[in-house]
Amino acid sequence: MGDFYRTIKAPSEGLYKEKMSKFISFAVPVQTGEEAKEVVKRYQKEYYDARHVCWAYMIGAARTEFMSNDNGEPSGTAGKPILGQINSFELTNIVIVVVRYFGGIKLGTSGLIVAYREAAAEAIRAAEIIECHEEATVSFTFPYLAMNDVMREIKRDNLRILEQVFDNVCTMTVSIRRDEAAGFASRISEIDGTSVLE
Repeated sequence: MGDFYRTIKAPSEGLYKEKMSKFISFAVPVQTGEEAKEVVKRYQKEYYDARHVCWAYMIGAARTEFMSNDNGEPSGTAGKPILGQINSFELTNIVIVVVRYFGGIKLGTSGLIVAYREAAAEAIRAAEIIECHEEATVSFTFPYLAMNDVMREIKRDNLRILEQVFDNVCTMTVSIRRDEAAGFASRISEIDGTSVLE
């Protein structure tokens, strides 16, 4: 797998109905656990009248940071099945929120698991799955006179500039594929007066 990971390109929605209950699902691409929790809060506020707002997220190329929540449903019947779908599609940097409107008929434990699993799968199926590289940042300083050389390196690798300050001594932070960061750092430090910041 290396520094590749799979995520979704843009937010998507799904819907699953079972015995009058409605399960509306939302899949949203995120970069951090904090961002995922903010997304959850947004849906909890928007769907304040729903019986349950259950969710799960997975973060990072290594897929080691994750969390799920049953939000009042019987333990293991909502958050885990949602997380299970994230896993079965091998996704990361994603949060899935499933909003349940109770229809008056109890679904039972196995019925709930199926409903949350299917609702999560519907949101994923509606999304465009993309492959991404894990990114790293490289920060460096350089004299203003070296600007052309620095910009040539940045254009060559088609890098995204995150921050830049132009002065007598300029500083810049760029985003680059993690597996190419060391090579870029060594090339940029060969430019006169340029030094890579740790």
